[in-house]
Amino acid sequence: MEHLITFTTPDQNSISVKSQTGMLLSDAAHLAGIDIGQPCGGQGRCGRCAVQVTDGTVRRRSALRLSPADIEQGFALACQTVVEDDVSIYVPPQEKIERRLTTDRVVAEVTVPADYDYLSDQTVRRIHLELTPPSMDDQTDDWSRLQTALRLQHRLENVTCSLPLLQKIGAALREGEWQVTAIVDLANVLQSGESDRPVWLIDLQPGHVDEYSSLWGTAIDIGTTTVSLWMVNLVTGEVKAQAAEYNGQIARGEDVISRIVYAGKGNGREDLRQRVLDTMNVLLEIACKRVKAKPEDIVKATIAGNSTMMHLLLGIPAENIRLSPFITGVNHLPVMTAREVGLSANPEASVDCLPGVASYVGADITAGVLSAGVDSAEETTLFLDVGTNGEIVLGDRDWLVTCACSAGPAFEGAGVVNGMRATTGAIEEVWINSETFEPTYRVIGGGKPKGICGSGLISLLSEAFITGILDKRGNVNLMATSSRVREGAHGGEYVVAWGAESESGEDIVLSRVDVDNLLRAKAAIYAGFTVLAETVGISLEAVSKVLVGGSFGKYINVEKAVQIGLLPDMDWSRFEFLGNTSVKGAYLALLDWQKRERITEIAKRMTYIELSADNTFYEAFTSALFLPHTDLSKFPSVESALQKN
Repeated sequence: MEHLITFTTPDQNSISVKSQTGMLLSDAAHLAGIDIGQPCGGQGRCGRCAVQVTDGTVRRRSALRLSPADIEQGFALACQTVVEDDVSIYVPPQEKIERRLTTDRVVAEVTVPADYDYLSDQTVRRIHLELTPPSMDDQTDDWSRLQTALRLQHRLENVTCSLPLLQKIGAALREGEWQVTAIVDLANVLQSGESDRPVWLIDLQPGHVDEYSSLWGTAIDIGTTTVSLWMVNLVTGEVKAQAAEYNGQIARGEDVISRIVYAGKGNGREDLRQRVLDTMNVLLEIACKRVKAKPEDIVKATIAGNSTMMHLLLGIPAENIRLSPFITGVNHLPVMTAREVGLSANPEASVDCLPGVASYVGADITAGVLSAGVDSAEETTLFLDVGTNGEIVLGDRDWLVTCACSAGPAFEGAGVVNGMRATTGAIEEVWINSETFEPTYRVIGGGKPKGICGSGLISLLSEAFITGILDKRGNVNLMATSSRVREGAHGGEYVVAWGAESESGEDIVLSRVDVDNLLRAKAAIYAGFTVLAETVGISLEAVSKVLVGGSFGKYINVEKAVQIGLLPDMDWSRFEFLGNTSVKGAYLALLDWQKRERITEIAKRMTYIELSADNTFYEAFTSALFLPHTDLSKFPSVESALQKN
């Protein structure tokens, strides 16, 4: 039976669509062109797709996260509610993802590799050609004439191109009066050392363009939370622009599992693919404007990202990644063109998606291992990529083992009542007076706080534990003599900022539910690297260096991270925070074909260990669900700090 659904938005616009009995409100909203966020991937777990039924009847499959009062007022979860009548729906204001306004959190200092040589390391070249015009005595076709010139003048034997470019060649030759500049990708020739291997013709431009004028490429890291892009002059190797934006897929799932679930529903896979492409293409537009280039000037791209992000970008089914035995569709992807991928660049630009290892260890880690130098380290090195997913590598130049653990999005601000991403208005550091329990905090960008980001949550959790506001199990000490400690809707809580101080006018708190989520996140990461070390018979004391990658990891306070049991308790000099190692690895692969091949070797060398294969990880995880750990002897510096307080 067909029903009429009328949606009303906060700006009082009304849109009506027709739907069949049993259609989800979220699907009907999509038909109406209304975007309702589903951060849990439409599983009904987060409660953030709630809408209000103002007239008519619906059937709620689930009311999780809704109170009896909410239901009485007509609220329903759009992803769990189906249509059974003509209905009117009010869509509350949707959570907005703000762009990082603090440029110091986006821009990284990049030094061009000292050994970079454009003519020997770069696969994309610009070459000049002078052709003999056709005549009645020489009626050779345009394409053969061009191939002959490439062979005779530059010894390129096997040049090929796409049909759309082939359609433009005649006009380019004549406009340039038979003098043209070809842009070619020599990857196959350089990698094989054989001159007869296929050479890809990217573009043919009329006239002579200076061989050493700017030739643009881009390195992209598709993070679960953030997409980062570097715009690179391939001739000089310089990074001339950087841009970052939140991955548009967040609205359909804040972690990879939620997105895989969403991708398996209806048009979910294409929706997610388009969302990340839109994010990438907006960043390309921004970067092009900064360097005064056009998107078609971009002739090469390298992309890094975890296995799920790669699958979703290319529309490859990803459901088996989350199902035992956890198999990817593909780990080593072929080089494609920008046209095939949907990237706003030269349609014939080569797009190289870097290789991954397994279901939860992807190209972000192989690229990160290269840029961090783990594969060439002489001493045992622990590499951590701290983010929504915790990926871990242990080894040196002779051996590499890796694993992954689902840390969840808590340190990205999700699953935390007043959590938020590291944007303007986020509390990023907290100090608590051990006598008065009064906090002092620092806000990104200054001004009134809106919430607490990942680094702020680590800092807050540590301070609350060391000062006695929290016990080792994460319970709030309601006996503390401070009005900031109180019983809240989710159990005991600590008030970080009173409503009068905050942007929203509401108190910003750390609740017991928040603590539980944070403890699970840190326990997963700690258990991951301890089990990995034990599996290969290495003690953490034998690790010479701990390298922490990921944009989030760059802002972690080592002392605070150790105090909550996120990082091992060792000399601070052993820690090194590297920022986004994934995009840097993609940059190195973009410049140097030999380093690109090195990433493939790294992927093949890594031994992947599945942590869910036995109970060892679960036991280590359970032991780490305390502050800082059930075994305090593993954290002597924390034990000392507690004694002082």
